[in-house]
Amino acid sequence: MTAPHVLSARLSRIGAASLFTAAAVAVPALLPGAAQQAGAATMAVKALGVAASKQGSPYQWGATGPSRFDCSGLTLYSFKQAGKKLPRTAAAQYRSTRHVSASARRAGDLVFFHAGSAASSVYHVGIYAGGGEIWHAPKTGARVRLEHIWTRSVWYGRV
Repeated sequence: MTAPHVLSARLSRIGAASLFTAAAVAVPALLPGAAQQAGAATMAVKALGVAASKQGSPYQWGATGPSRFDCSGLTLYSFKQAGKKLPRTAAAQYRSTRHVSASARRAGDLVFFHAGSAASSVYHVGIYAGGGEIWHAPKTGARVRLEHIWTRSVWYGRV
C-alpha cells in the first residue's frame, strides 16, 4: 500500500480527529525509521489513536469504557488497548509515569491537571495530541473530545 493510501485509510478510521492526532497515528506507517523508536512511543501513539476513536462517547463518573468514560477511565482504557496497564485514578497515573517537561512533551504523553504542588492535587488527566490539545473525557454532561489545554497548571507524564 502506498503512503497516501495508508494515510487515507488511517484518517477515515479516526474520522474528525485533529490533524495532529492523525499525523501521530499515521507517521509510524509512513516512516519506517519511526517504527524503530522505543516501544513506548509506539504504544503511546496507539493509545492516542484509541482515545481519538472514542470521540463523542459520553462521560460517566467511574466508567472505564468501552462506550462511557471518566477522565482516568479514558486514559486507562486507551493504554490498555495499546498493551500497557495503568492505575485507575488520575493521581495514581501521575505517580506511575515518568515526568517530562512541557518542552519535552510529545503526542501520547499524559497531561495532568493539578491544583497544588503535590501529586495528590491532580484532579484531571487527558492524552496529549500535539499542538497544545488533548483528548479527554471532561465532565458530567460532556463527551470525549479534543480540546485546547486551558490552563498552565499541568504536568506531563510519559507512560
